[in-house]
Amino acid sequence: MIEFHLDGRSGVAPYAQLVQQVRHALRLGMLREGDRLPTVKDVVGRLAINPNTVLKAYRELEHDGLVAARPGVGTFVTRTLADTTLAAHGPLRAELRRWLAKARRAGLDDESIEALFATTFRAAAGEGIA
Repeated sequence: MIEFHLDGRSGVAPYAQLVQQVRHALRLGMLREGDRLPTVKDVVGRLAINPNTVLKAYRELEHDGLVAARPGVGTFVTRTLADTTLAAHGPLRAELRRWLAKARRAGLDDESIEALFATTFRAAAGEGIA
């Protein structure tokens, strides 16, 4: 199951961050057809945000045909965005996992790792590498 995180400094609306995270998980195959998203109540309790924020994100995902709400049961993934070429990159994913483990052993928390990755990615993209 996906675990949402919000970055108040990103400049991206909270509902849009939730949508981005679901899309990212779908693209990487972390969420598959039939998987259940966390309940609105669970997300609200964990992130201390307004229920309407979560509902807005889930409605946008539903409008895009990625999830379907089943009243009284939950919200379920109906379509994936997995890129089949990503599956062929097992060695690259393994290297990334090793790098993440090293970063954590060096004392970096998830927020620091994400910031490091984002700045490195932006720099590489600016140099035409990414």
